[in-house]
Amino acid sequence: MKKKTIVVHSGGMDSSLCLALAIEQEGADNVLSMSFTYGQRHTKEIDFAKEICKEWGVDHRVVNISSLNQITGNALMDSSVEIEHKKNETPNTMVIGRNGLMARIAGIHSEHIGAENIYMGIIEVEAANSGYRDCTRKYMDIIQAGLRVDFNNQQFEIKTPLVYMDKKQTLELGYQMGVLHYLIESTLSCYEGIEKAGCGKCPACLLRNEGIKEFCAAHPDFEFSYRDKIF
Repeated sequence: MKKKTIVVHSGGMDSSLCLALAIEQEGADNVLSMSFTYGQRHTKEIDFAKEICKEWGVDHRVVNISSLNQITGNALMDSSVEIEHKKNETPNTMVIGRNGLMARIAGIHSEHIGAENIYMGIIEVEAANSGYRDCTRKYMDIIQAGLRVDFNNQQFEIKTPLVYMDKKQTLELGYQMGVLHYLIESTLSCYEGIEKAGCGKCPACLLRNEGIKEFCAAHPDFEFSYRDKIF
C-alpha cells in the first residue's frame, strides 16, 4: 500500500480536522488514518474514527500500543482514578510520551509506505491551558529531527497545521472548509466517552465547549443538535 501521508487520528475534532485538511491537500486515496489503542479509559473514539474514515473514503488502521499500561499510569488509562486538573499542575490525564510515541510509529510506517510526512492535530493552547507538554511545535520538532536521522531524509515532516490556533480558530477553519457541522456532530473528544456535549468537566470537554461557545458568539445562526446543552 502506497500513500502520500498518514494522519494520527483519534476520532476527536482536531485530528479529524487534520484528516479533512490532508484529504483536501492529497486526495482521500492518498491518505491513511492511523488510530491507537493504548489502554485508554474507552475505545469509543476509535469507533468514531472508523466511521469518519468510512464517510470520507479514507483507509484506516488501528495500532495497539497498550503496553504503555505496563510502564506508566495516569487517569486517562485507569478508569478507577478520578480525572483531576489542579491549578498550576499537570492534569492527571497526561500520558507521558504518548504523542511522541504515536508520531514515531506513524512516521516509521509512513517511511515504509513511501509517504513524506504525517499530520498531528496538536494545538499549543492545550499545552498552555491543560499542561500537555507534548502538544507544542517545539516538542514535535525534536521528534521530527530524530525521524529524519532514522530515515536519512531531511525532507520528512511532521505537519501540525493547527498548532498555533486556539479552539475557536480551528472551528473557523472547519467552517470555511464546509466540514464543521459534521465535525461537531460526529467526533468524540470527551475522556469519559460521552458523545456530543460530553461530560462537560474533563479538560477536553472544557476546551472544546468553550471554543464552540466563542464560535457561536461570532456565528449566532450556526445550529447543531446539542447547542442548548452547552449554553
